[in-house]
Amino acid sequence: QVQLVESGGGLVETGGSLRLSCTASRNIVSINTMGWYRQAPGKQRELVALSFSRGSTNYADSVKGRFTMSRASAENSVYLQMNSLKPEDTAVYYCNAKLSTEEGYEDYWGQGTQVTVSS
Repeated sequence: QVQLVESGGGLVETGGSLRLSCTASRNIVSINTMGWYRQAPGKQRELVALSFSRGSTNYADSVKGRFTMSRASAENSVYLQMNSLKPEDTAVYYCNAKLSTEEGYEDYWGQGTQVTVSS
């Protein structure tokens, strides 16, 4: 099991930047997949970025070139640097960890952090 705690959300103007942090309760080196998701009001939760322990990271098309996800294993943390923010980026952002099980994997989620981009 793992507990995830996000921080760093807030209110920012269009074009601004924010850096989200997610700290895990255990060493993340052994966690193959960690990611950031977001959910806007009235919409389904969607993938923002997915980081694999082997080093690759995938991004949603809507954030490519603007968002960067990074891992800091020594800090048991992952980060999401968000630049050139747009009003459509407004959402609750959730940190996710996928832990392997005998049946496949189990999802763990943080409590979420609100990001609001004003126009």
